[in-house]
Amino acid sequence: MASKEASGKPAKDPKEAGNEADAPEKPAEGQVAIPAGAQIGRRTLGRTGESVSMLGLGGFHLGLTSEAEAIRIVHAALDHGMNFLDNCWDYNDGVSEKRLGKALAGGRRAKAFVMTKLDGRTRKSAAGQLEQSLERLQTDVIDLVQIHEVIRPSDPDRCFAKGGCIEALLEARQAGKLRYIGFTGHKDPSIHLAMLARAEQAGFVFDSVQMPLNAMDAHFRSFEQAVLPKLVEKKIGVLGMKSLGAGELLRPRVAGARELLRYSLSLPTSVVITGCDSMGVLEQALDVALHFKPLGAEERRELLARTAPAAASGKWEGFKTTGTFDGTNQNPHWLEEARL
Repeated sequence: MASKEASGKPAKDPKEAGNEADAPEKPAEGQVAIPAGAQIGRRTLGRTGESVSMLGLGGFHLGLTSEAEAIRIVHAALDHGMNFLDNCWDYNDGVSEKRLGKALAGGRRAKAFVMTKLDGRTRKSAAGQLEQSLERLQTDVIDLVQIHEVIRPSDPDRCFAKGGCIEALLEARQAGKLRYIGFTGHKDPSIHLAMLARAEQAGFVFDSVQMPLNAMDAHFRSFEQAVLPKLVEKKIGVLGMKSLGAGELLRPRVAGARELLRYSLSLPTSVVITGCDSMGVLEQALDVALHFKPLGAEERRELLARTAPAAASGKWEGFKTTGTFDGTNQNPHWLEEARL
């Protein structure tokens, strides 16, 4: 079963949905004209100094369309400067990594900053998963490897324990198999803060942290309020995700895709990762980035006021309030083994 942290959609429950409509239709290919050769802006990935695209291409969605279309999406993203490519060992049972590996053949790997994630909490399981990711991605080195789904209070201690996954990542970095180390999670900012504190205790500083950053997060169990300032202070690369919540944030019809992307991009992020399962969705995201201007203070206040009623209960951020998006809880062996 594939993890849904990056972009999975929960099953629709009419009783849960209430009277809200489904998310608006996705834009069709060609609906937004992207000038040939146009390049989206870049930002710096924290203290690493790496130049990365302000928008990153989500990896989960590469498994939601045909292989040929997924490869075409990756090529188009790279052609327009979207060099930050997200993925994970478990996405779509490894299919997402395999498709990205194929898409980067023929010299395109040199244009990309490749990130993937590992679920293993032990040294052995993390090392085994890393070897599989290297093979699927058809590369000798992965630019950034992150510990996936840090969503349990026990995760920080497990990761840094003797024989934990941090040992495997440090060994892999020493061996030249990866360049940078980060972690990701979507459940509760207190767990992110505990992970940062445990790292500090161990004398380790993460290169990146990935977390939900969107206009509804600001109102409920907020990563923006609790974690983002810490990352900025420590110059840790900020990877925003779930700016649209896999389309769930569009369903209450209080904000559109473009302004939600713009909200996340207006935060002090290094990259905002967005899932694109069609060329039309990719073109829309590229267009937002190409014409990006940070939200003004009044625009921000107005958008937050408009989203507050829908956001207050956390209903539309199901990755925080339900287990639907918790791939490693649905597949607990991923934490212990290099087996899908």
